Amino acid sequence: MTLVMTDAAWTAAPDAVLGRLDPSDVSRNWMRLHGTDGVPLPTSPPLLEAWTLYHNGHFAQARERALSLGPDGWGLALKAACTQAVYVEPSDAMRLALLWAAAEQAGQHLAQARQRPELWYWQAHALARYSQGISVAKVLARGIGTQVRTALEQTMRLVPDHVDGHLALGSFHAEIIDKVGELIGGMTYGARRQTGLDHYQRASALFPESPVVLYEHASGLLRLGGDGAHERARRLVQAAEQRMPADAMERLYVARAQADLDG
Repeated sequence: MTLVMTDAAWTAAPDAVLGRLDPSDVSRNWMRLHGTDGVPLPTSPPLLEAWTLYHNGHFAQARERALSLGPDGWGLALKAACTQAVYVEPSDAMRLALLWAAAEQAGQHLAQARQRPELWYWQAHALARYSQGISVAKVLARGIGTQVRTALEQTMRLVPDHVDGHLALGSFHAEIIDKVGELIGGMTYGARRQTGLDHYQRASALFPESPVVLYEHASGLLRLGGDGAHERARRLVQAAEQRMPADAMERLYVARAQADLDG
């Protein structure tokens, strides 16, 4: 499956979330923008320009520019495709196509670069998001859950304090337990409530500046339950509301998180 790359095929992000950062802004704020994924500040001006397109919400252009840069742009290209699929694309069919193609492309890249944590992470992310759009039976039949866990474990082996990896592993445990319960989830995938909670807690400890981290932690608490979960989730949401989104992706995420809370 080939990803469609043109602006005409990809729905543009809403004007309200678009940014006006220039490469120097992105460079100065790199740690805030990339505290969750650990991507190093580019030394290549063309790659920094591609990241600037991404942070301003021009995901199709960012992906196209990234792919023109070879292996250095692979991680950005995958992130742009996944962001487009999850937060912008209105069509369910196109969303699933984008995610599946991103997972396949990550696998192809990993055949050449197995020590690249961002490739493992985006493979896991794309597969996990894809699995949310299909039935549990199909997820089980295709072994997607096992693939997600393997890719996340590889991510964490390479970068033990990968914040996005901790969030994703927390969500892995939370979603399985939420869907099938801890007994079956534990027997089938090794899902454990306390393990999920530990991953969320670690992510929040590592990077509390991010509203995404705090909202995800709150969501995980509500799914995993336990004594005081609702009160702790409420406090995390309050903290998240005090953090300003740093780029277009965070603005998209926060708008959806707030809508979910209001609903």
